[in-house]
Amino acid sequence: MNTIYAGPKRGADRAVLLAHGAGSDMHAATLECVADAFSAAKIPSLRFNYPYRDAGRKSPDRAAVLDAATREAATELARVTKLSSERLVLGGRSMGGRYGSLVVGADEDPVPALGLLLLGYPLHAAGKPDQPRVEHFPRLHVPCLFVSGTRDSLASRDALTGAVKAIKGPVTMHWLESADHGYRPKKSSGRTVEDVATEVARVSVEWVQSLPE
Repeated sequence: MNTIYAGPKRGADRAVLLAHGAGSDMHAATLECVADAFSAAKIPSLRFNYPYRDAGRKSPDRAAVLDAATREAATELARVTKLSSERLVLGGRSMGGRYGSLVVGADEDPVPALGLLLLGYPLHAAGKPDQPRVEHFPRLHVPCLFVSGTRDSLASRDALTGAVKAIKGPVTMHWLESADHGYRPKKSSGRTVEDVATEVARVSVEWVQSLPE
């Protein structure tokens, strides 16, 4: 498993796993921006590639493989930082964040966590709003941060706001004005992709810092 570790290796009381989205990898610009912000705040983070990316494929692995890789990466982050799983925030972009939530909300062998950082949660597959990916939501008891664009075609504001009511843990929602699922703003908004990424990073760091010691 290819990984990129950032931030202090000792002395932190929390760390963050940042998984990539389906069409990207661990070098995604937004993930790098978020990782840099965590590092500046002295919060360790770990990015990793799912197996299909390391193999040079574009189509994501089967669910069981993605699940296992997410668990393996969380174990690696705990090992490097010498923190317990309960001190880790799991998450990432789109598919990666979703799998973080799936391992934490698993019916069998759930992974303990400090919280879930869901950057553009894909509430449903493209064109399938009638098939929401929320079956595990009632099993989520940890704090969750959803950072989504107001133009996200995979999770409308109304649909996501309604869906998260099933989550048992405290939920924080942050809406990125004019951004789509890829965090790209409308040109007419006057915003840039970099502006949005910086906002995502700031909000993510502040939220992780606010979690209980």
